[in-house]
Amino acid sequence: MADHDVLALDDPVGRSLSGHHSHLARRIGQAATYLPGVATFAAVPADPDAADWAELAELLGPGGFADMFSCPATPPRDWDPVFRLEGRQMVRPGTVPPGHSQTVTGTEVVELGPDSAAEMLDLAERTRPGPFWPRTHELGTYLGVRDNGTLVAMAGERLRPPGWTEISAVCTAPEARGRGHAARLVGALVARIVARDERPFLHVAEENKSAIALYERLGFTTHKQVTFRGFRTP
Repeated sequence: MADHDVLALDDPVGRSLSGHHSHLARRIGQAATYLPGVATFAAVPADPDAADWAELAELLGPGGFADMFSCPATPPRDWDPVFRLEGRQMVRPGTVPPGHSQTVTGTEVVELGPDSAAEMLDLAERTRPGPFWPRTHELGTYLGVRDNGTLVAMAGERLRPPGWTEISAVCTAPEARGRGHAARLVGALVARIVARDERPFLHVAEENKSAIALYERLGFTTHKQVTFRGFRTP
């Protein structure tokens, strides 16, 4: 296993937009964000100046939404705060989970393609695992569990800073909870990520104690505390 650079996790959005997700990026100067419908995450340099913020404002347009994710930099005073949420960034060793299996009690983990986009969006809207838009599935591989043809659980790949892949959108429909779907999906994604010599990581809201406990059982440990913030441009 390569000795991956944990510093890439300090700016997962910016490093993804300038690397693996450059084909999904919009950029003006040193400011960047994702294409509409993919994600609202935006990035500026580590120590942004007034020109960097002006470039991001131009990129997003008047009253545009800047989801700064875990970026600690403070925008100009005329940017209106939209939300603030405490969370944590968790990482996992690059090994396959013990006893990992993609098939348990008749349910199988399946890969979700573009033809499943509407179902994925509907499941995300019902379960609220975090930001999920019509084109979010283009960020990476998404896996799901179907019950009699209906999508009842999913999880997928989101940010891709060098050497790492973020696991995100882990969700299960209320009627299908308690069956181990989330653990099985995360395990399947971990196996795929490790197979390409990368390490898994994820972000979780600090208030979501049940999710934190699940991820800890699956071998994730807290790398650092983060604060998620969003703003409106002037």
